[in-house]
Amino acid sequence: METVKLNNGVEMPLLGLGTFKLRGYEAVYRALDSALGHGYRSVDTASVYGNEADIGQALAELLPKHGLSRADIFITSKLSPADQGERAEEGALRSLAALGCQYLDLYLIHWPGRQGWKSEDPRNRVCRRQSWEVLEGLYESGRFRAIGVSNYTVGHLREMLEHCRVTPAVLQVEYHPRLVQSDLLAFCAECGLHLQAYSSLGCGRLLDEPQVRALAVAYGRSPAQVLLRWAVQRGVGVIPKSAEPERVAANAQLFDFCLREEDTELLSSLHSDSRYCWDPRAVT
Repeated sequence: METVKLNNGVEMPLLGLGTFKLRGYEAVYRALDSALGHGYRSVDTASVYGNEADIGQALAELLPKHGLSRADIFITSKLSPADQGERAEEGALRSLAALGCQYLDLYLIHWPGRQGWKSEDPRNRVCRRQSWEVLEGLYESGRFRAIGVSNYTVGHLREMLEHCRVTPAVLQVEYHPRLVQSDLLAFCAECGLHLQAYSSLGCGRLLDEPQVRALAVAYGRSPAQVLLRWAVQRGVGVIPKSAEPERVAANAQLFDFCLREEDTELLSSLHSDSRYCWDPRAVT
């Protein structure tokens, strides 16, 4: 499993298991069992996913089964938009308790605004700064090994970098060939942030793209493997989600082949500024 060294020296796997919409203990256990058995060493969740407790319980059972310890696993969770601001510490500690962990490897602010507030509400700026100060304190106390943000734009990051004591280590955003955020990727590289992609398959819609399917045939790979490999070759981490053990296993087969440069460029040329999830650009 390939890793990336974050700006604070922490090593993070380039591939992780995403768990968005993965609900119910049996489904969580089955996906994690397959993931650990096929080399995954990173799990991504969030307070709003409603599965932190199931993940914590499943890991407690599965780590010994696979001959692993807590230190072998990189666990990421995220602050709920409902907990932005004065409830940030309460929300963060709730995630730690639900996962049954003394520490998390990475903790992110999930959204640049607060739940229930309009995107243009000027209080969002104050609220996310307050949340970041809480994360900095928990990082400095050792409860989080690294901290970062999700769904932030270049504007949000510039604002943040003006006041933060701890530079964010990771930015997690929607990223795929239909949304090649080149300016954002370049800004992250300039500032030493690692960009991690969610929805690498375009919520499944990119699996039937003719160019993707043609490359899958040419390389003898699945369309999902081609899309994930494209991101990894651009230095972007990926966290594909599947509840099916076979797909979890297949998604791990990314590090034994490479796409030719012309093929990565072909995929990048599909860019149409299409978002299949959320658009944070309106949040002030």
